[in-house]
Parts: sequence; C-alpha cells; structure tokens
Amino acid sequence: MMRECEEHGYFRDEVCPICGEEGKFLMNDYEMEKVGRMMAGILRHGKYNLPMDDQGFVQLRRVVNAIKDNRNHMQWLRPHHIIALVETDPKGRYQIYGDLIRAMYGHTIPLDLQLPTDNVPDELYYPTTPEEAEIILETGLMPSDRMMVHLSLTYQDAYNAGSVRVEDPLILAVDVDRCFDEGYDIGKAGKTVFLCKMVPADCLRIIHEEELND
Repeated sequence: MMRECEEHGYFRDEVCPICGEEGKFLMNDYEMEKVGRMMAGILRHGKYNLPMDDQGFVQLRRVVNAIKDNRNHMQWLRPHHIIALVETDPKGRYQIYGDLIRAMYGHTIPLDLQLPTDNVPDELYYPTTPEEAEIILETGLMPSDRMMVHLSLTYQDAYNAGSVRVEDPLILAVDVDRCFDEGYDIGKAGKTVFLCKMVPADCLRIIHEEELND
C-alpha cells in the first residue's frame, strides 16, 4: 500500500522504512495498480488523446482529470497520489517536471524523448529466443511492439524481462561504444532501462551467464 510519512515522504509499505511510523494512508495495492495502468495508457499509448508535447510530457492535472472522468470510483484521486506513485516507483518508469509528467519508456506513439546519453555502460543486454536470435544477429535489433528498442542494464535484468515471455530466454549483449560509433545513440530511460532506435547486427553477440563470472 501507499502511505506518506510526515517526515520522510511517500513509501510503499505498512510503516515508514526509516522511522517506523505508520504515516497517512493514500492508496491500497488494488488502487495503485489501477491508477498505474491508467497512467500507462495515457502516457505510453496516448489514451484519451490528451495534449502531449514532443518529449511525451502531459500536464499532471489533465492526467488526474482524465482518470476521474473515465473511472467513477476514482473521484478521490489527486495529483499527490500520482506524485507518490512516481517518486516510489522502483523502476523509474515516469518523470515529473514541474506540473508535467511523462512515461520514460514503453511508448507505442512516436516521440522525441531526448534522453541523456552520458554515462551509459559499455555493455547492455536484450532477451530473446534462440530462433529470434538467429534473425537478429543477421539483420540487427529493431523495435517490434514499441517505438524504441528497450535494453537492460544487467544480464539478470534482461533475463527477468525475457522470462515474462519465454521460460528460458537467450540473452544478447550490446556493444554500446560501437553502437554510438555507428550513429545509434542509446539513452537512459529508467533505473535499469535504456532506449535505442535500433542496434546494428555487428554490435550484438550471444552471451551466457557464466561469461560474466570469468
């Protein structure tokens, strides 16, 4: 559940992880999930056609009003509920800038996110299957159901992401410097997610977990 500690701010737990105080109740787990799904629909997929700038920002108040207008049981929703979700999100899926909010990744609509490209690790990772890997290693890695290629910070992050789709995903390693050299910038979108328009085939290789421990 979501609560707010008067001294330490928003937290997702029964008591504040810093001081142990119960704090003020904001949302239960069910409400958090429903609001989160609505936010994703609006900010990642353009649901309800709210005014959005080229970088994906929408006025926070418009998001709140759209959710309330389309969900009668969410008339309690206020901007601070969404701010709490964003500030406590372990994946960093959203960004608030003043009175604006945007999703950082997962978009199915074309945007110019202008993500930071400094301090990107030398190697990133992508989950796939042996059958798909054969094609990707020939043609390169391109977006499928989203506008950008989504890369993971670590082998385990990629494996966890791929496990949602297949039981035992094969992991591809991305040579980040080579990707930049070939003109395909990679930007940091979340705490463990990076985006690229595409990854050329010669920047990819199959990697196995044991190689990381050598």
